[in-house]
Amino acid sequence: MRARLFDRRSDSSALTVGVLGVGNIGMVHLQSALAMPDVSVVAAADALSENRDRAERAGVPRTYDDYVDLLESETIDAAIVALPPFLHADAVSHAADAGVDVFVEKPLARSTEEADEMLAAADRGGIAVGVDHTLRYQTDMRGVRRAYEEGRVGHVPYASMTRLNDSPLGRPPAEDDPPAWPHDPDAAGGGSLFELGIHCFDLLEWIFGDLEVRDAATGHSLDVPVEDAATVLLRSPATETMITLHCGSYQWEELPEVNTRLRLEGITGSISNDQFLPENFYASAARAALENVAKRFTGEEPDVFAPTFYLEAHYDALADFCDAIRANERPPIGGADGRRALELAEAAYDCVRTDETETELSEVMP
Repeated sequence: MRARLFDRRSDSSALTVGVLGVGNIGMVHLQSALAMPDVSVVAAADALSENRDRAERAGVPRTYDDYVDLLESETIDAAIVALPPFLHADAVSHAADAGVDVFVEKPLARSTEEADEMLAAADRGGIAVGVDHTLRYQTDMRGVRRAYEEGRVGHVPYASMTRLNDSPLGRPPAEDDPPAWPHDPDAAGGGSLFELGIHCFDLLEWIFGDLEVRDAATGHSLDVPVEDAATVLLRSPATETMITLHCGSYQWEELPEVNTRLRLEGITGSISNDQFLPENFYASAARAALENVAKRFTGEEPDVFAPTFYLEAHYDALADFCDAIRANERPPIGGADGRRALELAEAAYDCVRTDETETELSEVMP
């Protein structure tokens, strides 16, 4: 990366930020940035007028219907890329042309090949790339890692992780048509393995080091073009730990409940993430959720942080990125980390395709 990255900010003024995409996760990032000291959100872009209106109500001075127009018209230090995956590469390319650092929602790209092109463009433009892998910032996951590194259960021969939520279809009855892109493999890159597994791959390598994909299987509970269930068998050569990962978008999830489970089976006991949930988490989160429901009836904007500490992890991830940019340092979770998670997902898909081919051959051979 060019030296420009490390000398681009010399003053003490607020970091100026633009938000590209203010849908569901984009609003989380927007409200995070608005709440941060020494960060100034100067503009947001979204193709939908209702999303732009919501951003303006939140306090954004200017909005655009095209993120390219924002990047060309505004003088900003960083852009939060909260667009669908099929737009990530184009947004990063335009940001690189403008000399704007980027914080990209996961998955970084739709493939490692596309990620390589994005990182090459970022290198040419001398910009930093951060990736929103927020599981590392959850207090429960940090508690698991800390306990493991302290050796509380000794050697861990086996670990398991599950991440479930509902698909873009949501809980019936559907009030609005769901977006089309999450069920389009060309637009999203994949199904639940990309939407949910990407986070899990990153977290598991953060705990156990480099992983190998040993086998994988995918399934369909719903009649959609992408998998809504995936199970992956992984191994850590460094720790000799075998890990099963299951992710699926077939189970309804309502805040404050977050359907993520991580369990380490050590030789002297077990460590699980539910041991590290904040005190009185469910009671306080349920109360905050009810308050948000009441706010909707009165026309007030809900507090995106209140229902669960999971959303606070997005704040912490973005804050770390902004601190790194302000200090002319590399983001703590960078483009290489985002690419690595994609590499593991692709290895899992390769296992699925191999198994399917072998099954087909066994069926036709005498």
